[in-house]
Amino acid sequence: MEFTLRGKNGAYPCIITIDPDNGRYTIRKEDTSGEVFNSPEELKQWIHENWTAEDFEDPLAFHHMLDKIEESS
Repeated sequence: MEFTLRGKNGAYPCIITIDPDNGRYTIRKEDTSGEVFNSPEELKQWIHENWTAEDFEDPLAFHHMLDKIEESS
């Protein structure tokens, strides 16, 4: 599962990847740096600590992404 969210302050979209079949849980931030996690729980925790819905052009897409991550874990 992959999500693309456009942040308010960056030229590039944020990409969140959750791939349990291959054990891949990653975030590419708007500055193109990234984060790699060992589990969807770690990824989710990082999101809650570092992002809010107001950081993105479409806050509903942010909430939708969080709901889908909850369903997958």
